[in-house]
Amino acid sequence: MRYQGKVIRSFRQLGTDVLPPDSPVVTLFSGGLDSSYLLLRLRNAGFGNVHAVSVDLGDDESSADKQQIADALGATLHVIDGRTAFAEEFVRPAISAQAVYLGTHPVSSTLSRPLIARFAIDLARGLGAGAVLHTANRSQNTLRRLNGALSLLGFEGRYGSPYDLEPVDRDQKIQELKEAGLDGMSQRIVSGDSNLWCREFESGILDDPEDHAVPEQMYRWSSKGSADGTDVVEVRFLEGVPVAVDGVDMPLVDLIRELNWRVGAFGLGRYSGLEHLDQGEKVLEVREMPAAWLLLRSYRHLETATLEAETIREKMHLEQLWVREALEGRWFGELRGALQSFVDACAQRVSGSVRWKLTMGSAETRAIVADEPRYLRDREAWEKESVLLEHAAHAFA
Repeated sequence: MRYQGKVIRSFRQLGTDVLPPDSPVVTLFSGGLDSSYLLLRLRNAGFGNVHAVSVDLGDDESSADKQQIADALGATLHVIDGRTAFAEEFVRPAISAQAVYLGTHPVSSTLSRPLIARFAIDLARGLGAGAVLHTANRSQNTLRRLNGALSLLGFEGRYGSPYDLEPVDRDQKIQELKEAGLDGMSQRIVSGDSNLWCREFESGILDDPEDHAVPEQMYRWSSKGSADGTDVVEVRFLEGVPVAVDGVDMPLVDLIRELNWRVGAFGLGRYSGLEHLDQGEKVLEVREMPAAWLLLRSYRHLETATLEAETIREKMHLEQLWVREALEGRWFGELRGALQSFVDACAQRVSGSVRWKLTMGSAETRAIVADEPRYLRDREAWEKESVLLEHAAHAFA
């Protein structure tokens, strides 16, 4: 890859002989074990101008917890509200592109990583930082997504993850952080990633695809038994964009939040699936995405109501190309952009609403209403009219 000459791949590269100790260094910071340990290693290596950037995409970690960790490790915390940009610039295109990995699960971190990289570069350039660091390891697809985005966005300095070629045992990270006064990391039994679109779990007790019972308490939106009876939910789209729930207009961020709780209350929106790494090996990932569950299905129903069948067939083929380019770290690449242009052209016709009846563990459509429909509402009347038109055509032939 063309970015290899500038990439940071090990902790051995984080010496003050490589980067000036007083030069600003930007790190991506989630508040988790890996990103906290990186702050500790930078402090211990003599870097005194470390800036931890946390992009709020609607995640689970509180800003207060992140601030406490950053303060303890001598870093300056920058919390950036990226929720609206994430929903409108990344989730919206994913809905219209039906971005589902090989039919198993909607993509999530594939969407968040390029935005996080963009915010990190903006901060780094503003500070004059010589490096942007993250903490993805070799068993995480985030590694190539972040590096790919940082490369395609043209960051001038060094970037990458020191965990790439120099993994650190979980117990070692926990022990060293405990010695530094942070002893809450041992409670984490999986690696998690969350945003307004998805809560995702992997590694730890979920390492083995052949035995991966997920503790029920890990789920938040789709907690079983939280719903009582049934619910009827209607979602409206305008030119491919979800704009209203039950006739109430709302921004996409609020709409997704509303559906996560309402749809999730019926135990809907859980996914598990294997996703390939850079060399082809597969790893297990578990997700809960109730809003995605409903919105993607609703969108497909409206596509079938408004687009020609041949257009949909071609689009379904191109959807997996879209997913591949985004997943492989080429969100800002030429091909993904070209594919998005086709998807957006199709989306211009997708306006209407879908009404669902939700019951525990299932959902059924009750109405599919398109603004410019291609469907028939009275087959018998259409057949009679069609026959009359054909007779009339023969009469004038």
